Amino acid sequence: MASSVSSQQDKVLVEANSSARIITLNRPKQLNAQSFQMIYRLLELFLVYEEDPIVKLVILKGKGRAFSVGGDVAALVRDMRADDWRVGANFFSQVFKLIYLIATYSKPQVSILNGIVMGGGAGISVHGRFRVATENTTFAMPEVDLGLFPDVAASYFLSRLPGFFGEYVGLTGSRLDGAEMLACGLATHFVPSAKLPMLEAALCNADSSDPVIISSIIDQYSEKPSLKEQSVYNRLDVIDGCFSQRTVEEIISALEREDVHHMDSWISATIQKLKKSSPTSLKIFLRSIREGRLQGVGQCLVREYRMVSHVLKGELSKDFFEGCRAILLDKDKNPNWEPSKLEMIDEGRVECYFSKVKHEEWEDLKLPIRVKFELPPYVIAKL
Repeated sequence: MASSVSSQQDKVLVEANSSARIITLNRPKQLNAQSFQMIYRLLELFLVYEEDPIVKLVILKGKGRAFSVGGDVAALVRDMRADDWRVGANFFSQVFKLIYLIATYSKPQVSILNGIVMGGGAGISVHGRFRVATENTTFAMPEVDLGLFPDVAASYFLSRLPGFFGEYVGLTGSRLDGAEMLACGLATHFVPSAKLPMLEAALCNADSSDPVIISSIIDQYSEKPSLKEQSVYNRLDVIDGCFSQRTVEEIISALEREDVHHMDSWISATIQKLKKSSPTSLKIFLRSIREGRLQGVGQCLVREYRMVSHVLKGELSKDFFEGCRAILLDKDKNPNWEPSKLEMIDEGRVECYFSKVKHEEWEDLKLPIRVKFELPPYVIAKL
C-alpha cells in the first residue's frame, strides 16, 4: 500500500513556496497522460488547498515536452476490456468532478502550458483563471479521431470562442500554437519559455489571491506574438461561413463550395479531415457544442457524462473502441467506423446519446455543491 501511495504521489509532484502551491504532472514519457491515480490526487490537492487559508495561488504545469495529452485512454480501454464499461464511466466521473472544481475554484489557478495540451489536459487548465502559453505550446481536441468527442466541458469553452471557431477546432481536431491560443482566448497570456522561471518566482513572491495582481504579474513577462501568415485564425471568415451551418453534412457542403471558388489546399485538407473522422462523433459533438452555447459549465458536464457513458457502453456504436485500436493500440490508422457515413445517422440515433443510460447501476453525474466558498464574479458567470 505504501509503495502504491508513493507511486501515485510521484506522478503528481507538489512544491510549497510561500503562499503558492506548485503542482507538476510527472509522467513525461507518457506525455503526462492522466491516470486514475493522478486524477484522484489532483482532486485531493485542489480540495485541500481551497480549504487552507495559507494557500493563495495554485500553479499547475507538466514535466517534459507536454503539459498533458489528457486521459490515459489506452490504459482505460485495456482496463475496460478486463472488466466492463463502468470502469471507464467511473474514470470520466472523477475527471468531470475535478474539472468542475477547477472551473469553480475560489482561488486563482495559473496553468503553464509549455508544451502539448490535448483533451483532458485542456480540461484541467482552460477552465482555470489563467492559462499561459509559450512558443512551445501545441493545443488540440482530437477526440473525433478516436470515435469519442471533445468532452471535459469542451462544449462550454469551445462554444465561447469567437464566431464558430470552436466548432472548427472540435470537429477537425486541428492543432493550434501558442499565438493562436492567445488570439482566440484559450490562453490568457503568452510568455516566452525562457522567462517562465522568473514568472514562477514572481508569482510565488506575490502572496496574493487577487486576480488583478496575479494578472499584472504575468503581464510583466508577457508578449503579444504575431500570428503566422498561414494561421488558421486568419481564416475566420471562411470558418464562420461554413462551420455555422446546421448539420455536419451542410458544413462539408459549404466547404466544398468554397473549395470550388478558391482552390485552397487548407479547405481541401479540412474536408478530407472531416470525412476521415467518426461520423457518429462528428454528429454528437456538433449538437453538444450548440447546446453548450446556452448552458453553464455544470450543465455541460452533466450532459457530456451521459454522452460519454453511451460511448463507453458501446451499444449505439463501437467507434470508440475501434478508434483506440486503430490509433493507439494497433496503430494502423485505418479505423472502420460503423455507421460509416454521415447520412446513415439520423436525429433519433443522435438523440440517444443525450438520454439517460438505462442501467441499474448508472446515474447522472452529481457535481459537488460550491456555495460554501465565496466565488469570484468570473466563476459565477460560468454557472
